[in-house]
Amino acid sequence: MKNHLTISSQSFSISSEETFNNTWPYKPHFKEIAGFKMHYVDEGQGEVILALHGESTWGYLFRHLIASLSSDHRVIVPDHMGFGKSETPQDRSYLLQDHIENLEQFVLDLDLKGITLVMHDFGGPVGMGLAIRHPNRIKRIISTNGPTPLGQPGLVDALMKNGATSPWFSWIFKAYEKGILEQVLGQLDYNILSTLKLNGFENNDLITETWLQAYRTPFKTPEHTLGAIGWAKGFAEGAHQFEPVEAVTAKELSKKPALAIWGMADKTLQPEHFLPLFSEAFPNGKIHRLEGVGHYSLEDAPGEIALLIKAFLKN
Repeated sequence: MKNHLTISSQSFSISSEETFNNTWPYKPHFKEIAGFKMHYVDEGQGEVILALHGESTWGYLFRHLIASLSSDHRVIVPDHMGFGKSETPQDRSYLLQDHIENLEQFVLDLDLKGITLVMHDFGGPVGMGLAIRHPNRIKRIISTNGPTPLGQPGLVDALMKNGATSPWFSWIFKAYEKGILEQVLGQLDYNILSTLKLNGFENNDLITETWLQAYRTPFKTPEHTLGAIGWAKGFAEGAHQFEPVEAVTAKELSKKPALAIWGMADKTLQPEHFLPLFSEAFPNGKIHRLEGVGHYSLEDAPGEIALLIKAFLKN
């Protein structure tokens, strides 16, 4: 593996000190993980909250949650390899199993324990991969429009039904068949708004120049889009591997306090397919349905989500 000192600075697309007009005022931290530099925010003290983003976002998605929770908790928000302020190595694959491996090393290196997972989008299966490997390090599980695979028998069927009607997944499969998936996602610097909108947020007042710059800048060149391409391409090729789970581990995790907060206008991860899977995995879990809130629920309803999480953390 490459030593990070030999990796070109061009593998970073955002300056480590960039605040996007002080909408991201958090001190940057970096840790070398599997040959690349992973960026993360580490704010506050107390019980650990580990927030995991998905496609095509980065830690910026949790900016309001960090501000709300870091007064009483230690909030840690990493950027996955190829996203946000983390490096984008050119010689790696960007599949689910890669992100699970990276997150595991990150958590072990920081020796994080008593973790409350907050997961969005593909942060869900990445976080659940960590939980399956290290259930003793997990205290609570919170899904914010993020799947929570835990060996449920209906998982594959739900994924197929969702993929058949989801605009985002339908586009992925068609673009892959036409051979244009990498070309289009390689231009995320220019088409990030249409990509985010296809996945879905309902509050168009979010769209300011600063907001767009925050989500555009990680994908400055085609070389910086390998993370986004790898996640989409992995679905088209069936290359993602969900973490296998033994019955005893699934049972242990199923007893953890669990909360699903779901934007019900989510067309990317449709609630009728994924909320039943959450209930299967966590029979005693709580579900809060947010009407009129889209896939990027943490953008549409950050205040409401923060209040729900604060209340849940008292359990």
